[in-house]
This record gives sequence, structure tokens and C-alpha cells, in this order.
Amino acid sequence: MEQAYQGGELESFAHAERWKSYVRAALHPYLEGDVLELGAGIGETTRALRPGSRAHSWTCVEPDPAMAETVRKAASAGELGPAIEVRCGTIADLSADPAFDAALYVDVLEHIEDDRGELAAAVERLRPGGRIVVLSPAWPFLYSEFDRAIGHYRRYTRPMLRELTPPGTRVEAAFYLDTVGMLASAANKLLLRQSLPSLRQVLLWDRAMVPLSRLLDPLTGRGLGRSVVTVWRKT
Repeated sequence: MEQAYQGGELESFAHAERWKSYVRAALHPYLEGDVLELGAGIGETTRALRPGSRAHSWTCVEPDPAMAETVRKAASAGELGPAIEVRCGTIADLSADPAFDAALYVDVLEHIEDDRGELAAAVERLRPGGRIVVLSPAWPFLYSEFDRAIGHYRRYTRPMLRELTPPGTRVEAAFYLDTVGMLASAANKLLLRQSLPSLRQVLLWDRAMVPLSRLLDPLTGRGLGRSVVTVWRKT
């Protein structure tokens, strides 16, 4: 099922190299075998996470035809690492056979109205012991014009994601990332009220705030942050 994406932030956040490095360090332990990435966008998550991972193969699924073609061209050029397959569509377009060891949603689940149904469908595509790995924007009270502009239905907390635990899985990990970025999100909501950040703002966050968060997050027990990560394991 093809869908056109209405957001305009992906190109700016593609420059957030320090954030991508931080996400890579946080998520790599859970990505191995045959990985299914849902909502691959323009391929920046693939570009950040596929190289150096323990994945044997990486399947990118993206409902926007233009974005899927962008990922396909990057994969064909060898820019995204080895063993990349690209499909235009959603999880509903995939066979329900358990063919994957991980299903990955990076800044994607909040775009899906039926998030519970989406996770249940992901479990069907996992082999025993496989994982669902979700990274999403955190804290409903931070929902802003930016979230609305790019099609977010919601922001999450750890308890909210735990409540979505699909049958036949258990929570393996749940934590927040980017303590300092959380403060920046609060400032945007209360003061700036922008629908989209500028490239300059993205670079300021990435170069000044993300390194501080990498130092502070362990001190808070990863109990605060702009983003929330939850990992489920199929039992």
C-alpha cells in the first residue's frame, strides 16, 4: 500500500551525524540476523545502522514511492551496506511468514494510527527469539506544532509502550535517550512554537546537545530523554 509522506524534516535531520552515532550505539545490540526496517524514509536510518551491525540482510519497507526509490538508488550504489532489499509498501504488503529476526521502527510508530495492530503484525513476521525495536519521540506533554506538522499521532512514555506489548512477546529493554534534547523540545513547545526546525537548529542540537546527553543519560539511569526506546523479544 503506497502512501505519500507529508513531512519535510528528513533532509535536515540527515545531517545529525552525532545523533545517528548515538542511536547506532544504543540499538546495534538488538539488531542481528535478517532485519526488517519499517518506514525507511530516505534511507538515513539504514545508512546509520546497517553498516557494522550483526545483520545478515536488511529489508527496507517504505510506503512513499519517491522515498522508496531514493533508498533503492542508494542501495544500488552501495551506499547503505551489503544485502539490502527495498520494497515500496507497508507491513501489510509482506507475507505473514516468520522470515525476520528483528523488526525496526525508528521515528515511525508515532506516524501509525493503529500502533497496536502494527506491532501485532510485526510479531507475525518474526522468528522465535526475534525482536521488535522501537525508537519514538517521548512524552505526550511535549507534543507540539512540529509533531502535528509531520503527522505524529502521539508521543510515548515507557509505560505507554509497555501497554502495547504484543501477545507472545516480553519487554527486553526500555529506556530514554537525549536528556538535553528533551529540554530543547520543551523550549520549542513553550517558546519557539515552530512547526519545523531549521537546519541551523538541527546542527546546534546535534553538535552541542547530543554529546552532552551521551554523558548525562547514564547518570539519570536513562530515565529522561527526548526519545524513548523499547525492545520486545518474541518468546
